[in-house]
Amino acid sequence: MGGVLLSLALSSAAWAGAETAVPPAAPQAEPAEPAMQKIVIGYLRRAEKGSAVSRLELPPENDGEAGALAGIDDDNASGEFLGQNFSLVTRRLKPGEDAAQALAELAGQGVKFVIADLPAGALVNAADLPAAANLLIFNVGAPDDILREEFCRANVIHVAPTRSMLADGLAQYLIWKQWRKWFFVVGSHPEDKLWADALKRAGARFGAKFVEERVFEDRGGARRSDSGVALVQKQIPTFTQGVAAYDVLIAADENAVFADYLPFRTWDPRPVAGSAGLVSASWDASNEQWGATQLQQRFERKFGRAMTPLDMNSWTAARMVGEAAAHDAAGDAAAMKAYFLSKDFALAAFKGQKLTLRDWNLQLRQPILLSDGRNVVATSPQEGFMHQFSELDTLGYDRPESKCRFK
Repeated sequence: MGGVLLSLALSSAAWAGAETAVPPAAPQAEPAEPAMQKIVIGYLRRAEKGSAVSRLELPPENDGEAGALAGIDDDNASGEFLGQNFSLVTRRLKPGEDAAQALAELAGQGVKFVIADLPAGALVNAADLPAAANLLIFNVGAPDDILREEFCRANVIHVAPTRSMLADGLAQYLIWKQWRKWFFVVGSHPEDKLWADALKRAGARFGAKFVEERVFEDRGGARRSDSGVALVQKQIPTFTQGVAAYDVLIAADENAVFADYLPFRTWDPRPVAGSAGLVSASWDASNEQWGATQLQQRFERKFGRAMTPLDMNSWTAARMVGEAAAHDAAGDAAAMKAYFLSKDFALAAFKGQKLTLRDWNLQLRQPILLSDGRNVVATSPQEGFMHQFSELDTLGYDRPESKCRFK
């Protein structure tokens, strides 16, 4: 009897345990990693390479594109923590190829943001394409003021400084030095005339006096031949002889035909500025201020050469896209443009002041560096040149002067 009762007790306990036991939990699935947001930036390059008097000044094969790739690296360094991945698709034009068609191809690949190193006419034609209506184009190569004025486009942001900005930056320093008497030597190409006009506008704006102007005709020739140096040594002093007293020679030579021959060869011992001697640019390889050394070193390690102004313009454009993406404005061109025009946008670019965008012509505000080819001599705007909104707006066409009516 006792054995039967013990058996029944054990059986009852087993049923009770079965009713109250918790079934084993099902294995939990690993949480899915969030999908990376992929942001592709197009890079549209002009076909021809620039020229230079000195072979040391010939532009590198990857001029500009290298700067964009460096900017992509910096975008990815921060984008990794935000679930964003940036890449660059480069399209280099062949001689005679239509830039508008190349831009349409990039748009067909789903590219929404394009860094463009194109001449002024090609840039306008590309921006006017129906396929470009939903793109945002960053102009990094064309300094033409007309692109920001009569031919301004609502889908083109201008990262490259204008000729007027470069001229104003140079003129402010020359006036600050009290070098007010200017002797102009202007090349015979249309771009030389545009640069000369910008320099004359700047001089008149800040109080320079124009002593004389001479035109240097481009007749070609073999200046790099064995007798080239001797020829230049005789030609330049004769060409610059007999000018009334002046403080500085202003050279306008965008095609690099003669300007580099002027320093140390003029009849009168005078400084040279403009296209040689003291030059103005968005960037200089000698810049070490405001943390620029770190950027320069990263660039040199990656590409084995110094960073050019076109590289810096392209780096800036790529970083603008990265900054907008970090502020949830990478979805489309309209959202990105709205962010650039907002009070929240300001880009640190190793120039001492943060860069912002002018709403009246979509030109990026930026300091201008003045260099002698070995060191940064000064940075404009210069002290004492005041403005009611931003001293950076003393460089180039200000809002009241603008003729921009967006198309």
